[in-house]
Amino acid sequence: FQDQAMMKTMSGGNCNLNVPAKNSYRMVVLGASRVGKSSIVSRFLNGRFEDQYTPTIEDFHRKVYNIRGDMYQLDILDTSGNHPFPAMRRLSILTGDVFILVFSLDNRESFDEVKRLQKQILEVKSCLKNKTKESADLPMVICGNKNDHSEIFRKVRTDEGENLVSSDENCAYFEVSAKKNTNVDEMFYVLFSMAKLPHEMSPSLHRKISIQYGDTFQQKSFRMRRFKDMDAYGMISPFARRPSVNSDLKYIKSKVLREGQSREREKCTIQ
Repeated sequence: FQDQAMMKTMSGGNCNLNVPAKNSYRMVVLGASRVGKSSIVSRFLNGRFEDQYTPTIEDFHRKVYNIRGDMYQLDILDTSGNHPFPAMRRLSILTGDVFILVFSLDNRESFDEVKRLQKQILEVKSCLKNKTKESADLPMVICGNKNDHSEIFRKVRTDEGENLVSSDENCAYFEVSAKKNTNVDEMFYVLFSMAKLPHEMSPSLHRKISIQYGDTFQQKSFRMRRFKDMDAYGMISPFARRPSVNSDLKYIKSKVLREGQSREREKCTIQ
């Protein structure tokens, strides 16, 4: 990677954050409808569980971190369970760096969908690897949600989920409850560890701050009295917008044509 020239910028209002492209990642969340994908994302971002179900078309979130003076950016793509546009799902897979595949422990069909998704991701990424000659690992977590439900409703055994990841050291299986917040933080900790990202990106291992501190957030000397006991901070970008499809296509094309192995994608503006 050509680190020195590649920077992603978030700007707007009185906040201007520069994140090295090598520290910018995209997490893609996939699975059938009504399995709790958005609930897991909400737990990660806000520590909350939303009782009301709203079908997701495609949601995009961004979180930036200052970890021991270094800036990191995590884009989160929360995809539709209906995937009405197969080409868009394929593009999401191509541009993803880390993956969470979610099914519901009380829904056998959603587990079968995760098996299909896992196979598709491995095939799509393998094809891209062959064309780019990359050797990067593919961090992935398979997540059985709703383990707070009674065992009488369970349709997928624990060993079945574990079998999906048994042959891949970069793939892990967790049974979680987004509602009760069970094993969610542990799942993200393992995912980031497999991706060789700072473990402080996990929800409970950094201090959450607001956009009002954006001006000082990126400074290596960022130390405020109220945060003096920690050296890892995370901030949600409130108005982040998904980079354009055209931008993602150009990003993939540049990798295939080897016009520079940068991680740079379209800049995202905070307004």
